[in-house]
Amino acid sequence: MVKDMLKPSKADEKRTHKLKRLVQEPNSFFMDVRCADCFTITTVFSHAQTVVYCSNCSTMLCTPTGGHARLSEGCSYRKKTM
Repeated sequence: MVKDMLKPSKADEKRTHKLKRLVQEPNSFFMDVRCADCFTITTVFSHAQTVVYCSNCSTMLCTPTGGHARLSEGCSYRKKTM
């Protein structure tokens, strides 16, 4: 099986380590999380290490895990673009 080293597929790039990719990029990102109760939008880091609460209604938006933060039930998110 022949692999093109100059133009790897997106799946191959995602699987490799962040520093060994053709163009280095981090695995983490910022995201806009919408509260399930009051629908306000809060910016959260994808690898948050603390519990994040909604500023209006104090509902828990996400909890930390070993890697990515786990969103609470009913919360939706989108990646922030720079």
